[in-house]
Amino acid sequence: MTRREAREQAFCLLFEQAVCGEKMEEIVHAAHEARDFIPDAFAEEVALGVEERQEELDQVISGNIRGWSLRRLSKVALALLRLAVFEMLYQPGIPVSVSINEAVELAKTYGGKDDAPYINGVLSAVAKQHGPKEEGKPQEKTALASPSPETPV
Repeated sequence: MTRREAREQAFCLLFEQAVCGEKMEEIVHAAHEARDFIPDAFAEEVALGVEERQEELDQVISGNIRGWSLRRLSKVALALLRLAVFEMLYQPGIPVSVSINEAVELAKTYGGKDDAPYINGVLSAVAKQHGPKEEGKPQEKTALASPSPETPV
């Protein structure tokens, strides 16, 4: 399985959690039993990591969605933002540009017409706000930048 496919699995798990509100372990267990869906190790690691750090991730996202609240975001956009911000902050082996690009591509597939540029803008702002990654630690915050759908990756 490619990393892209594993990331898509992680997104599906996170989206299901956003919709049903269950614990990730329950979602993964149900996937194994009911749907014969076995998440890749990376997908499971990321989904569980997002759940564990959801409060921190939501704070970072909230700080970069000016004029919006988390409740106003679609479940697709919220799941993708959580996934990408987790990778950006806690997966040192993944370049920030890859995390942004993958989230944008998934938004094109699963989101509405405005989700991809919006996600790109929010994630670009998050990337500008944080310095180099340190393993296991969130990146240090620098100046705030306002998200813009026109911000290039």
